[in-house]
Amino acid sequence: MISLHLLYGLIFVALLFDFLNGLHDAANSIATIVSTRVLRPQYAVFWAAFFNFIAFLVFGLSVAQTVGKGIVSVDAVDARVIFGALTGAIVWNVLTWIAGIPSSSSHALIGGLVGAGTAKGGLDVIVWSGLLKTSGAIFFSPALGFALALMLMLAVSWMFVRAMPHSVDNGFRVMQFASASLYSLGHGGNDAQKTMGIIAVLLYSQGQMEGEFYVPFWVVISCQSAMALGTLMGGWRIVHTMGSKITRLTPMQGFCAETGGAITLFLATHFGVPVSTTHTITGAIVGVGSAKRVSAVRWNVAKDIVIAWIVTMPAAATIAALAYWLVGLAGS
Repeated sequence: MISLHLLYGLIFVALLFDFLNGLHDAANSIATIVSTRVLRPQYAVFWAAFFNFIAFLVFGLSVAQTVGKGIVSVDAVDARVIFGALTGAIVWNVLTWIAGIPSSSSHALIGGLVGAGTAKGGLDVIVWSGLLKTSGAIFFSPALGFALALMLMLAVSWMFVRAMPHSVDNGFRVMQFASASLYSLGHGGNDAQKTMGIIAVLLYSQGQMEGEFYVPFWVVISCQSAMALGTLMGGWRIVHTMGSKITRLTPMQGFCAETGGAITLFLATHFGVPVSTTHTITGAIVGVGSAKRVSAVRWNVAKDIVIAWIVTMPAAATIAALAYWLVGLAGS
């Protein structure tokens, strides 16, 4: 068991990661509504942060349960593993944020947990069913976001083919408020729960819970608040990449991308799958761009983002394992 001061320190680090998650992934929630000029950035972040925060009122805690006990065996988790996992995720998040690369905070955390857990107990501590489900979501969530956004774009284009472009544009500007709200709600519902799972398993490993594993309500509120605060701070380098470098968006395209992404996140959260909101919205943006014409998508930018997706989990795992070993060396 560790001291209460160290326990509180680790909880603070976990909430710091949650804050950085909101900062890093603010682009996921606001890039489309900012790039279509429906909302100014300073208003968009408040809009997104509000729906990030209230997500706990809509969703259960199945994603937190998956992260807390479905990636690494609960019995193998201790304070050193949690520290290594958070260090791996935070370092990778900061590096990609500085570079303006929309990598996945979610998979950085999962990679960090796997790296630190493996450093402690080898591959035997991995809960393979949960890890494979999460790894499969790397490909599933952007593919579903792409398909839904593409189908929505084709459907609404056909529905409004005879309408005046100006009236269609104005109509979808209003509708984007709803679609952006739903996406921010899905973002807060899926992403904040990952940190909830980390804090809950830390408390469980230190004997701070009685009975079975669960997520205390104060942990839920703390994580939702930290993520909302991070979103308020924005992530403007990544907003630029997501909102304009991949493809130029109209309000109709923004609505279809946000709606397709939101549906994907709602489904994943319902089934307890910790997916990447970054992957999801990127797939959706590529989908709406492809519906117009294939050349409308800047595939070189999309390729760089895909490479970051693939590298994130092993990179965060490596950093986490190093952090775990360094703490061991410092303590010996």
